[in-house]
Amino acid sequence: MTGYRVQEHDPEWEPPTDVIRTPGRAAPPRGRSGAARALQALSGSVAAGVVVLALVVVAAAWLGSRRGFPGPGAVSVTAHVVAAVLVVVAQRFADHRRGGVATLGSLVVFFVTAVLLCAQWWG
Repeated sequence: MTGYRVQEHDPEWEPPTDVIRTPGRAAPPRGRSGAARALQALSGSVAAGVVVLALVVVAAAWLGSRRGFPGPGAVSVTAHVVAAVLVVVAQRFADHRRGGVATLGSLVVFFVTAVLLCAQWWG
């Protein structure tokens, strides 16, 4: 593409003529709505929090066993690690999909987090 200017704000810029849009070709994907982006951002923050919480529980169990004080048990550590894996997979799914499927991925993050908190912290 020699001879074309790269900067679109340049008044002399012209799009390349060798790229021809053919009928029947799919249009470029639409962007996400503001609400969908906000939901995805919030679920991403929640997923990151669950991962940090799992790391803290694993570290507390390790320190407890090394220093002789009771820490979280194997069930709690397993629950936190499994929840962290699930929310990361669900968030990645939400990040790479569009529409209702992406929303479902974000809702899975919230659901798994709620189950973890109810079962391990508030129960």
